Amino acid sequence: MKETPKYIQVKEEILRWIMTGQYAPHKKLPSENEIVKQFDMSRQTIRQALGELEQEGWLYKEQGKGTFVAEHSASSNRNNGAGMTIGLITTYISDYIFPTIVRGVEASVRERGARLLLASTDNEKHKEKQSLESMLREQLTGLIIEPTKSAEGNPNYSYFLALDSLRIPYVMLNERYSEVDAPCLRIDDELGGYRAAKHLIDLGHRRVAGFFKTDDFQGIRRMKGFVRAFKEQGLSISSDYILRYSSEEKETVPAHALHQLLKQNAAERPTAIVCYNDELAVKMLDIVRQEELQVPEHLSIVGFDDANLAIATEVKLTTIAHPKTQMGRDAVQMLMQIVEQGVGVTIEDKVYSPELVIRESTSKPYYV
Repeated sequence: MKETPKYIQVKEEILRWIMTGQYAPHKKLPSENEIVKQFDMSRQTIRQALGELEQEGWLYKEQGKGTFVAEHSASSNRNNGAGMTIGLITTYISDYIFPTIVRGVEASVRERGARLLLASTDNEKHKEKQSLESMLREQLTGLIIEPTKSAEGNPNYSYFLALDSLRIPYVMLNERYSEVDAPCLRIDDELGGYRAAKHLIDLGHRRVAGFFKTDDFQGIRRMKGFVRAFKEQGLSISSDYILRYSSEEKETVPAHALHQLLKQNAAERPTAIVCYNDELAVKMLDIVRQEELQVPEHLSIVGFDDANLAIATEVKLTTIAHPKTQMGRDAVQMLMQIVEQGVGVTIEDKVYSPELVIRESTSKPYYV
């Protein structure tokens, strides 16, 4: 493999200083002599790296004073649609409901004559870091970010500080890291979990199992709403009926748990389940078939998100609707409001009310 040129190595490291907020806008860099000593490279190599960074707009020089970090601000091109660049970082781009969200963002960006940059984290923290680094290299007008495993903390917090330092406006999608102060667009997940459970309770179900992915706040909130619905009715929930799992376990743990629950006799097994999302609900339909049972006759199922696959099976899913396209469009509108009014303006979160969509997968319990 060809070795990266030395001046590029220096350039990359200085960019990392800027991106992680080690050197804020208008802060003076170490002198050329100090950088030469730090990297143990020739003066020519250092000058080439600094020269390219200056040419690309990351640095500027003041005669007799030294080299400083330039300010990357959206204000200079905020009124010029053709000059705007919007970044979008999501956990996925081509899977599940995410293409619909992306289309909403893309349509709104295109209407403004701006350019859209896409990045996916594949729901992995280290890929989120790479995506943030990549975006910070661009002359961004603003950034839309869906956090990766939001309930597991934010090891990439320095990059969010860099966005603040560089005065690049950003909004969060679906959830927000607890330590990040940025406006967020999200559905009321707790209310969604509540309405899913309440629907089943109203139908007469008492033995209801909930399956929730809890490495993101969406799953935690949905589980919280699920539990609240039973508490409000004075109903208890067996700990065996609350199944929590991580992203890495989603292909195995829920399926195994449902197999075990359905092997119980009819008087003990659950008569209904609430799933973290429609993707899981569709997989649970297969488990029910494998156990030679039927939906909703033996088991009612409620999903979440009203994804396209909710109506792609022979049993159409009862689910909670997610705004998807509208959320994507609203995210761009919210971001542009910050760009136009200036970083630091107070913008309220946009929280969408979840709607229950009743289809074929739920009914009164046949076996109680």
